[in-house]
Amino acid sequence: MLYACWRQTARDHHDRLAFRDLRDGATWTFGQLDSLVEAGSGHGAAVAFPQGHTARFVIDVLLAWKQNVVVCPLEHAQPAPALGKLPPTIAHLKITSATTGPARVIAFTAAQLKADVDNIVATMGLRPEWPNLGVISLAHSYGFSNLITPLLLHGIPLILAPSPLPEVIRQAAREHGDLTVPAVPALWRSWHDAGAIPAQIRLAISAGAPLSVPLEQAIFEAAGQKIHNFYGASECGGIAYDDSPEPRADGACAGRPMKHVGLSRSAEGCLEVRGGAVAETYWPEPDPSLGGGCFRTSDLVDLEQGRVLLRGRLTDQLNIAGRKISPDPIERTLLLHPGVRECLVFGVPDADAGRADLMVACVAANPSVTSETLKQHALESLPAWQVPRKWIFVESLPVNERGKLSRAEWRRRVEGMKG
Repeated sequence: MLYACWRQTARDHHDRLAFRDLRDGATWTFGQLDSLVEAGSGHGAAVAFPQGHTARFVIDVLLAWKQNVVVCPLEHAQPAPALGKLPPTIAHLKITSATTGPARVIAFTAAQLKADVDNIVATMGLRPEWPNLGVISLAHSYGFSNLITPLLLHGIPLILAPSPLPEVIRQAAREHGDLTVPAVPALWRSWHDAGAIPAQIRLAISAGAPLSVPLEQAIFEAAGQKIHNFYGASECGGIAYDDSPEPRADGACAGRPMKHVGLSRSAEGCLEVRGGAVAETYWPEPDPSLGGGCFRTSDLVDLEQGRVLLRGRLTDQLNIAGRKISPDPIERTLLLHPGVRECLVFGVPDADAGRADLMVACVAANPSVTSETLKQHALESLPAWQVPRKWIFVESLPVNERGKLSRAEWRRRVEGMKG
């Protein structure tokens, strides 16, 4: 199915630019890429593991589709998982980012993979005239669904950047004009700080981590660019998208549901996603949270007036003196302070309070910002019991190659400091 769809894409866009690698300037039209793959052959294994950030990744995916081989993209230097014998209906595997627990393998049919990109193109309005600039990982669910499948199944050209450095972004804009740029908040911040967000960006997308309202507003004021927040999950692809022309006023707003995606709220207050893009199952161990066209997330939400409002994650909730609180609204409050660039709030066991948590805030801020400054700022809009008790100031909060911050990793670091 997927290879037949690619062949139709190649015919429809035969002489148009399909792919360019800014590293060496190599280019392929859709027709040239099609001829290259038609003449090639794969390695004959049951699963293909495309890897890296070059044209080879794209070619390996197409060769796997041609041979009806399952595709399991890997990050740079990531080992291949042990998979065993897969069901014959499975065409694609994703490995979760493991920000909230151990990494898991998610299995998709071809129809489910295609449904996700169809929803993305229809909701975001991706256009062949606005090539995608590839600065994010091709292997991650976000990059595969916003860069690879739009190229291969909808004819959206891909300009592959060798790095996300500001000068590379400027070069791409100079040479290609109108662009679509899917990125993560950390990249949008670095480009904003460097004054490197070009006017030629026609569609600016941010996903992979929460996009703060102050950053969104600052970019809009400085560069005239509206950054569109995109919310999704590896298990079901795109969930919600902010298509508004101006910055959001509420950082909890993830946007409106993607086209052809149904959303509801469970009795616990968690989001449930239904639609043709929801994965088949976790592999090799199924889980009741995924299957039958439904993904039951651990994301706490409100669904109001057609908008998705994120209220934190059930598994991230803190137990503060017998009361439950999500770290998300506390983080959003701290980010409203003009001296705060990044922050992450989480709990560690409180030795003085039995089973309760000690609320910790890791903050990257200007040198003039102190813990007392932030306490007073937080008390302007939060009750005292929701203000962090422990403050850790850092130069930055590094994200992984998927643009994500791991609360679990930072929690381990802080517990290590206590030891």
